[in-house]
Amino acid sequence: MNQDRLQQIETNLRSKRIDVRKATLDELATIDSELAVPILKLLATENDFGLRCLAMMGFRNHLTDDSFSYLMDVLEQEQDSSVLAEAANSIFDFREKAIAPLQDLFERCDHWLVRHTVVAVLVESDDLQVVFDIAKKALEDEESMTKEVGILALSRFLDTPLKDEVFAIFTELAVAENWRTRWRTAIALTPSSDPRAKKLLAQLRQDENHQVVAAALEQQ
Repeated sequence: MNQDRLQQIETNLRSKRIDVRKATLDELATIDSELAVPILKLLATENDFGLRCLAMMGFRNHLTDDSFSYLMDVLEQEQDSSVLAEAANSIFDFREKAIAPLQDLFERCDHWLVRHTVVAVLVESDDLQVVFDIAKKALEDEESMTKEVGILALSRFLDTPLKDEVFAIFTELAVAENWRTRWRTAIALTPSSDPRAKKLLAQLRQDENHQVVAAALEQQ
C-alpha cells in the first residue's frame, strides 16, 4: 500500500462521520500489522476519547506482540473508563496471557463499566476457576451493573462440580432486597433443570415484582 493511501486512512479514522471511521477501521483490518499497528498507536494518543476507543477496537484485528505490549500500557495508564473497557475487550483476544492483566484491572479500577467489561469477557475463559473467582468478586460490588453480570456469570456453573456452592449463592440472591438482583437470579437459573433451580424459580414466581415473576416464568 502506498504512502498516500496510508495517510488517507489516518485522516479518515479521524473523520467526523462515524460511518467513515467504521469503514476505515474495517479497511485497516486488512492491512499488514506492521503498517496498521503504528497507525492505531498514533490514533490512541488523541485527546478525543472516542478516537482512543476506536484505536482500541482496531487492535483486535492485529494480535501481535507489539499490540499486546501497547494494550498492557493502556491498561496501566489510561484514565478514561470507556477506553479502558475497549482495551479490556481487545486484550482478551490474546486469551490466556490476558487473564492476569484483566484480573488486576478489575482490582485496580472501581468504575462499573470497566468491571462489567472485565467480567463479561472473562466469563468466556476456559479457566473455570478464573471465571468463578471473578464472578464472586463482582457480586460484592456496590454497583448493580457489575453485580448483575456476576450473577449471570454464575449460571455457567449450574452443571459443574461447583454447583452446590453456586446454588447456595443463588439461594441468598433469590431473597435479596434489590429487585434487580432477584430478576437477574431468575434469568440465571432459567437454563437449569436441577431441582434446586426449579424450587428457587417457583419461589421467584411469587415475587412482588412483576419483572422478576416474568423472568422466572420463562422456564415454563
